[in-house]
Amino acid sequence: MKIFPAIDIFNKKAVRLYNGDYSQMTVYNENPTEVAKDFSKSGAEYVHIVDLEGAKYGNTPNIDIVSEIVKNTNLFCEIGGGIRNINVVDKYINTGISRVIIGTAAVENRDFLIEAIAKYGNKIAVGADVKDGFIAIKGWTEKSKVTLEDFLTDMQSLGVDTVICTDISKDGAMNGTNLELYSSLSKKFSLNITASGGVSGIEDIKKLCRMGIYGAIIGKAYYTGAVDLKEVLEVANDY
Repeated sequence: MKIFPAIDIFNKKAVRLYNGDYSQMTVYNENPTEVAKDFSKSGAEYVHIVDLEGAKYGNTPNIDIVSEIVKNTNLFCEIGGGIRNINVVDKYINTGISRVIIGTAAVENRDFLIEAIAKYGNKIAVGADVKDGFIAIKGWTEKSKVTLEDFLTDMQSLGVDTVICTDISKDGAMNGTNLELYSSLSKKFSLNITASGGVSGIEDIKKLCRMGIYGAIIGKAYYTGAVDLKEVLEVANDY
């Protein structure tokens, strides 16, 4: 299973939100690039980056930071947050980013998603952020009328390769991830599903590995020291 330690960027800093709430933000590091370098030193091969300002307002307010991470590490870098038109996708791909995650626009602008997949193939992933069974949009500030299952069915039909699925209720809460949800989705869909939200201990990692899920994102658990990234990577590599 692939491990994606996460860097959430706001105002050029590495931060974490609690339950997607921008008013409950903790700054963990003033320099996101140094965080990415630390991931690499621990043996990580991947990094999951979210531009929180982009997610809320659109566009690429932190693209310089993202570009710096790409240039200063050998990590497979994926980026999400505010990617709502093909020009933004082009900008990120031109930085050397490995994969671009489309969230809100996958719900609101299906034609754009189709265009992005046609142009970049598996360099395009989709973010499925779940709130009470429905897809949340605009940096988790709004809940759409699209259910998770309907959304994933549609994404699979369009040829989407990878979906990052976040249970917002679990995100940053440090009380375990939604294993039941990921087990169900992995059986119903042939998508590469990355589990996100609430991965808070080695047991979560082991259980996700056993169900054969594609990847897992490690966020707050890393920053608070609840898990050791080297140990997480060792466990994941055993499966």
